[in-house]
Amino acid sequence: MSTVPPPPVPDDVHLPENAFRELAPGEPYEPVIPDGVRLPEVTLRSVVQGVFWSIVFSAACTYIALKLGQGIESAIPISILAVGFSVFAVKVMKSHASSLLENVNVLAIGATSGIVAGGSVFTMPAIYILGLEGRSSLLQIFLVPLLGALLGVFLLAPFRRYFTRDLHGRLPFPEARATTEILVAGKRGGESAKVLSYSAGLAALFDFVGPAMRGWTEVFSTEAIAGLAQFTQRTKAVFTMNTSAAVLGLGYIMGLRYAAIIMAGSMVSFFVLVPLFGWLGQYLGEPILGAAVPLAAMPADEIFYDYVRPIGIGGIFAAGVLSIVKMAPVIAQATRQAFGEVARLARGQGARAEPVRTDHALSMSAVLAGIAVVGLATLGYFRFSVLAGVEGASRLALVSTGMTLVIAFLFTAVSAWAIAMISITPISGMTLTTLIVTAVALAGLGLTGASGMLQTLLIGGVVCTALSMSGSLVTQYKIGYWLGATPRRIEIANLLGAVVASAATTAVILLMAKVYGFAPSPAHPNPLPAPQPNAMAAVLRGVMGESGTPWFLYAIGGVFALAAEMCQVSGLAFALGMYLPMELNSPLVIGALAAWFVERSTMVEKLARARHEKGTLIASGFVAGGAIIGVLTALLRFFEESAGRTFVPDLTRWGGFGALLAAWSNWLGLGLFLALGLWVYLVSCRARAE
Repeated sequence: MSTVPPPPVPDDVHLPENAFRELAPGEPYEPVIPDGVRLPEVTLRSVVQGVFWSIVFSAACTYIALKLGQGIESAIPISILAVGFSVFAVKVMKSHASSLLENVNVLAIGATSGIVAGGSVFTMPAIYILGLEGRSSLLQIFLVPLLGALLGVFLLAPFRRYFTRDLHGRLPFPEARATTEILVAGKRGGESAKVLSYSAGLAALFDFVGPAMRGWTEVFSTEAIAGLAQFTQRTKAVFTMNTSAAVLGLGYIMGLRYAAIIMAGSMVSFFVLVPLFGWLGQYLGEPILGAAVPLAAMPADEIFYDYVRPIGIGGIFAAGVLSIVKMAPVIAQATRQAFGEVARLARGQGARAEPVRTDHALSMSAVLAGIAVVGLATLGYFRFSVLAGVEGASRLALVSTGMTLVIAFLFTAVSAWAIAMISITPISGMTLTTLIVTAVALAGLGLTGASGMLQTLLIGGVVCTALSMSGSLVTQYKIGYWLGATPRRIEIANLLGAVVASAATTAVILLMAKVYGFAPSPAHPNPLPAPQPNAMAAVLRGVMGESGTPWFLYAIGGVFALAAEMCQVSGLAFALGMYLPMELNSPLVIGALAAWFVERSTMVEKLARARHEKGTLIASGFVAGGAIIGVLTALLRFFEESAGRTFVPDLTRWGGFGALLAAWSNWLGLGLFLALGLWVYLVSCRARAE
């Protein structure tokens, strides 16, 4: 662990011109910190920072997910905090500034917080909701996210070169790009840092005054337009659009191609399938597929969640299978490398040295050994802890471990691909699929009741955390590829962060279970909402009891994904659009259109590039500002409930002005959102070619 001050590096660092575009045949990519430059990466202060932020954000992410049902983006805030500490070290501590690679190490350790918390919070509280806490323990709840996070690192490692090098310029990597821009701008300072700062401030103000203070609606909806009320009620066709600056920035970075594919999937869901179910409802007097009310009595959003979203889940599953098929050569190559390295070790020849520092990752034999160790640990955990005393425990433990490894492997690449495309991974959909498939398989082997539900839930928890970790790691791989970090150090940092984040997350879950609870009971009459665990528990009760699994809808989704691939369209992007609410997909197109117009605002290539890069900086600031204000708003809401005082004023309660604001908030949100997109275009076009 290095404590030596880094050698002087020019402050005016820039990402190479070919950082975000496809490379020409034979064209190399040289990162910001080339292979020949040696800078400290793992230093004492970077490790301390990373561990500290991992603990802090693990606690924050866990509580807010249980309370509000939403996750917190931790990578971007941690990157901003790392840059801020570097400035503090120079100006206050009179120390040297952190290097770019030190900040990458801080990010790699700290960002595991949101990942592990998300994977654990989605499933582990369901143990209490299902009344299975007597069969569980602190060790169980700690081991599930830990095993899943470690498994996610080892399963994604063989795909590192494929996602970072082979697909260079083909996938937008929105979150990775925004984080990289923050780290580079913080190191470079000057005009880039100013653009990033004022755009982040504007986004924070925009998202705070709007959604938080209710200055305008957070989601524009045609359902709120009086003149369309009868049409909406009759057709069930509703258009919605989130008016957050952060989502606008995400769309700008993503680009028009993927934004359009995702929106196309959303249009099929909300303008074809939801209206189709609504139309059929007039001929069906009874509820179907276990619903509480008939189709005709259901609003459009309930039809989507009950009947159309499962089609999206089926599409995601099918797209995952197709992705594995398409990546079969990569998988085969990685497998050959792994076994080849093991064979060399067996012959006493040792592993081959990595050619360059920026490609030095965990060896294939280490990755294979890691998967084997995690698999054996999972097997022992299931056999001697969860299934102890159950008839046929060894066979059930083997089947459970095999399903865990296979499903996690199947969805790992899917999760990474989704993050690389849209920075959103359908964890809940894939976890739901895991629970259903696992529950059906274990029920077929005779494991039902409380033991069956607990075993299924724990498998789902391991898989869920593994998928979350793979999505985070692919982002860090790409950041490291752009900047010149050592992949092996990123992987080790994630393994360390997984231990810290799992411990912190488990502590918060146990504390919340004791103090608040997750389901109504005499001891906890007003529990935390915990929406995702309650949903998982409800599905598990249905599958392990009277089955209501919508296999037919899953199959339809699979056909949609296959048809998209046959048309040479990304089946995963299309299925994501079908699965996610339209309000999250439609604003991506507005941001992507702004980028499209900026790129075509001039015929001079250098000027067009400069304008687009400035727009990317603004968009990155939007994503950063939105992430920061999301955390701050959630904390303020928590303090409001705890103290019984108002910290965030509600503008709609300001007398006559507030009433007028509430009446026009729907149109005001749309207008200001479009105006913000126009502002991005105009400011970007003021950039000059270097």
